[in-house]
Amino acid sequence: MELPRSFTIRESSHRISNPFTSEKLATLGRAIGPRPGTRVLDLACGKGEMLCTWARDHGITGTGVDISSTFLDAARARAAELGVAGRVAFRHGDASGHVAPEPVGIAACIGATWIGDGVPGTVELLRRSLAPGGMMLIGEPYWRRDPPDQAAVEGCLAGRKDDFLGLPELLEHFARLGCDVVEMVLADQDSWDRYVAAQWLNIRRWLDAAPEDELAARMRSELTAAPVQYARYQREYLGWGVFVLMDR
Repeated sequence: MELPRSFTIRESSHRISNPFTSEKLATLGRAIGPRPGTRVLDLACGKGEMLCTWARDHGITGTGVDISSTFLDAARARAAELGVAGRVAFRHGDASGHVAPEPVGIAACIGATWIGDGVPGTVELLRRSLAPGGMMLIGEPYWRRDPPDQAAVEGCLAGRKDDFLGLPELLEHFARLGCDVVEMVLADQDSWDRYVAAQWLNIRRWLDAAPEDELAARMRSELTAAPVQYARYQREYLGWGVFVLMDR
């Protein structure tokens, strides 16, 4: 059970595998202000940057679950680098079936609601681990602008326009699931640039180092097309944010 190798190539230099800068992640932590000792569960945690930096900055403890052993190795190294290896743990496994053995104060799935087959299933999964009065963190894309045609939809890596909602509609969707939206921190075009453009350099460096690899032709094709596709479509039409929810 692993992520496709193309994904780890694309994200090789990233600490955060979403269009979120370290500054925005810190803003989110300050906004919700977890108390020292708060238990956090992070499903599809990637390289564990949220758990590691919040353990350092806010004194939380936590567990991250992810299917990528490559990313989890990076998460453990980051925990050691920040001196929080005793406060956070990382487990290799399928996050879609993971429930915390004890209720947690914060349950998160940031940028991977596919683990619950969408937002409703992911909210239900997080609820199974959440202590009363706890918070859920959901990272999810939305339409920043209404895509004008199918080319724009596909350029934003969606199959259909209704794969994503507009921001007001997404907030209404959370409400229909019985949640209050109590905070949000949204990506902006600069944080999208830093996330996506860094992928291009990662791919180019990998291609230079492994020109004969079986994935080389595919990654070369992606690098050739990706900058224009991003500038024409994703940067203009696609938003992304982390939404803080509490059950009503």
